[in-house]
Amino acid sequence: MARKLVAAIAVAFCLLTQGMATAAPQEVRQPSWAELTYVQKQILAPVHGDWDNMPAIQRKKLLGVAKRYPNMKPEEQQRIQRRLKDWSKLTPEERTLARKKYEKLKQLPPEKRLEVQKKWQEYQQLPEEKKEQLRRSKAKPTETKPNITPDTPKTNQTPPVIEQVAPVTSPKAETWPSPWQFDSRP
Repeated sequence: MARKLVAAIAVAFCLLTQGMATAAPQEVRQPSWAELTYVQKQILAPVHGDWDNMPAIQRKKLLGVAKRYPNMKPEEQQRIQRRLKDWSKLTPEERTLARKKYEKLKQLPPEKRLEVQKKWQEYQQLPEEKKEQLRRSKAKPTETKPNITPDTPKTNQTPPVIEQVAPVTSPKAETWPSPWQFDSRP
């Protein structure tokens, strides 16, 4: 009797694990750079150095872009190439930050997303000089903590502002300030 019970449990366990194995979503292997077609390599050339280290889901998305690419308008093709080049120039930390910002944007309510999209479109219409001016105005100088001693009252104190030494010259510098931008003297 005990043997039949153990055998039944073993069979049930085998069937259960087999069912779980087939029900688990399996990630489809995506081709390596060497396995891509000539046309795919031409389209995805800006990310060739990162391709073999990309997660399968990212490769799959880019292969979808490459598939639609020939049917895109020339402006769309240029935009894709520009974005791929810009993305390939980012450091891993900058990519992580960009992904976080994208996820944060996706979580906004629809009306807020539309507002952000409208502002972005307005920004895109600006001349390059005005864009640069806005980038510079966004770079805020760093503030230092006030030197508070036990005898110093803590109300109505504003911390002194350290002047920016070097102007911000690129979008990367905006995100990752150079150590030369701030005066570190006491």
